[in-house]
Amino acid sequence: MLHETTVATLNALKLFGMARGFAERASDPKHTELSHAEFAGLLAQDEKTYRENQRLKRLLKKARFKMQACLEDVDYRHERGLEKSTLRELADVNWIEARRNVLLTGPTGLGKTYLSCALGNMAARAGYTAFYVRAPRLFEMLNQARGDGTHMKTLGRLAKVQLLIVDDFLLTPLAAAERKEFLEVIEDRYKAGSTVVASQCPIKKWHEGIGDPTLADAILDRLVHNAYKFALRGDSIRGKENGAQ
Repeated sequence: MLHETTVATLNALKLFGMARGFAERASDPKHTELSHAEFAGLLAQDEKTYRENQRLKRLLKKARFKMQACLEDVDYRHERGLEKSTLRELADVNWIEARRNVLLTGPTGLGKTYLSCALGNMAARAGYTAFYVRAPRLFEMLNQARGDGTHMKTLGRLAKVQLLIVDDFLLTPLAAAERKEFLEVIEDRYKAGSTVVASQCPIKKWHEGIGDPTLADAILDRLVHNAYKFALRGDSIRGKENGAQ
């Protein structure tokens, strides 16, 4: 009865990790020999782990990743120009702290989306906010926000996210409104957050695809400078493996 009362009290205090840990540990004979300090320390660790897991769930939900992906599961057996050493460097969060960008280019089917989501997953596990969006959907979202009066609020949210992932960039050349919107997004994020951009279009053709030379210069100066660049090549690996790419 005492145990049930303690669990109820912990839940009432919203110490759900401690409540679960107490219920499990109090009924485990091997924990009876622990001192009060040791037992309390384990419960504190239970609560910390619980809160970290809950935060990760929230971060992953808000990120809206297109797929579940992990850098640990990346397949290096396929020749596609993927530098293992550089990708391992990105497994460290220092590049996000330094506000560096990652640019992934190459034909369809080489795992650009998977790699982008894997980088986002890594960021979320390290406690950073992330958001995945396809470029066409990004422009639709901004256009709609301009129409309903939430444009500045939407730009503000995009600026604050610590890792923004823009997939399918330049599937078609940017329209006048799109390149202006994209400059606003990139300008707000410059030296404030990291951006991952995945595109089938080679970086050398981005200037042409963006269109207006002045805006293209401004966008590329902020996006390409000091960025990690992966130019993937080879045959499509889509469908060859289940899960990892």
